[in-house]
Amino acid sequence: MNLITRSPYYASRKSGLSFPLLSANIYQKSTGERLFKPWALFKRQDLKIAVIGLTTDDTAKIGNPEYFTDIEFRKPADEAKLVIQELQQTEKPDIIIAATYMGHYDNGEHGSNAPGDVEMVRALPAGSLAMIVGGHSQDPVCMAAENKKQVDYVPGTPCKPDQQNGIWIVQAHEWGKYVGRADFEFRNGEMKMVNYQLIPVNLKKKVTWEDGKSERVLYTPEIAENQQMISLLSPFQNKGKAQLEVKIGETNGRLEGDRDKVRFVQTNMGRLILAAQMDRTGADFAVMSGGGIRDSIEAGDISYKNVLKVQPFGNVVVYADMTGKEVIDYLTAVAQMKPDSGAYPQFANVSFVAKDGKLNDLKIKGEPVDPAKTYPHGDIKLQCHRRGWLSAP
Repeated sequence: MNLITRSPYYASRKSGLSFPLLSANIYQKSTGERLFKPWALFKRQDLKIAVIGLTTDDTAKIGNPEYFTDIEFRKPADEAKLVIQELQQTEKPDIIIAATYMGHYDNGEHGSNAPGDVEMVRALPAGSLAMIVGGHSQDPVCMAAENKKQVDYVPGTPCKPDQQNGIWIVQAHEWGKYVGRADFEFRNGEMKMVNYQLIPVNLKKKVTWEDGKSERVLYTPEIAENQQMISLLSPFQNKGKAQLEVKIGETNGRLEGDRDKVRFVQTNMGRLILAAQMDRTGADFAVMSGGGIRDSIEAGDISYKNVLKVQPFGNVVVYADMTGKEVIDYLTAVAQMKPDSGAYPQFANVSFVAKDGKLNDLKIKGEPVDPAKTYPHGDIKLQCHRRGWLSAP
């Protein structure tokens, strides 16, 4: 998805890749043809394995519209049905697996997000896929009960993946923290999962000893570093460190940017970022998606690296003049975005009471919104493009 949202980058890199880019549901509008291959075939242990690629159709609204003028994101479930049927008729694979970037939502309750893996497999013929290897929601998909994931999964403990409509759904959290391993037996044309585990990649936890001292210790035995890779990559890492570890500020308290906070509640990190946008643009108020905040900053010195970890996207700050009526309509729509989604909003200089899809007592900078007045609004260029407020780069 990131390649698509940065289309010029994709065009320059596509020819140099040694692996297939797969997505069955991304089409070019002008030709009606798929932009990527819908599947790839592999031969392993005399088995013919088909892998289908599918992308969330949310990409059209969470990516940059500048790059989507000739791109269409069709419903993954519809395209999956077509591709599975075509594969069964033409290629006759022994096994079909889907590699998806759609998200896993308990019992299919996707909120403000597009439907994810659970909703899709429920719409497919039972058992038509052996497994979905998913992403996007950045969860360790380890089920505590039917239709309910474990909360605060502990690395190294047993993990039972989800199964819906005879199809396994797995996801190995985020950022290379785990390697997911699924062991299957294939007998008489049938696949059976016999073991599944998430293998932690040198993940650590903080332990406090009796003397009050604390340290970070491994959850599981250490996986040794590959010295050839260390030798190859260290020069690049050291060069980057010289630029990234420069101190640019300090804070006397933690700035909260964790995923399980910024997508559920208002945080001081959200307010800080929005305050910076308002200061730069002279705006009366600002709003941002919680999903645009990617990390926290601990108390102490702040480095350039810390800032990039919080907002790694290279955004451009802009402002838009809005009438009071436009502000009311806009904030009413934004306030409907559900928690546990990247669209959940962070606000600055805004207050209201939301009830039954309406906003009461709406104020900007502590004053009631006047429908006839103009309010400058701080934002990022990407969000303004999404809302149609900018017609050109």
